[in-house]
Amino acid sequence: MPRIALLLPLLLIATGLVSCASGKGFVISRKATRITGVRTTAYTHSESDHIIYGARNAVGTQLRYGKVRSAAADWSVFPVGTIFQIEGSPYVYQVDDYGSALVGTNTIDIYQPSKAHMNAWGVRNVNIRVLKWGSFSKSVAILRDRQAYNHVRRMVSRIHRSS
Repeated sequence: MPRIALLLPLLLIATGLVSCASGKGFVISRKATRITGVRTTAYTHSESDHIIYGARNAVGTQLRYGKVRSAAADWSVFPVGTIFQIEGSPYVYQVDDYGSALVGTNTIDIYQPSKAHMNAWGVRNVNIRVLKWGSFSKSVAILRDRQAYNHVRRMVSRIHRSS
């Protein structure tokens, strides 16, 4: 029997046992999904490849750098709205952006407010706790009209194949 078939019942049981508490604008599970060794990089709104978007993310709102911070990812892996915390960090991150270089890499890009902050972050392998998974259907809805771009088509295709 494939490993996924063995793990699926455990995942369903664990999901059913999770109790939720209301957070600020979203629901946070008390028991989170832990993912180890996640590759993270950093980006900022003043980079040459982001300058045309300004300080806006892919969902059309301001990039955030407060208690809740913006993050970019491949939405076929970490769908829009995914909320996570880097172990050892007091901040919560929400996936609200994506980037062509992220598709197929399992890398999360952490928003930083300046190039100096971005460079200080560098590349880090971290452990994260996914507090709330985002929505693949919302991801597809946002990406639907952007499929002129190859990386967007790849994300949409990967979401459809996995569902």
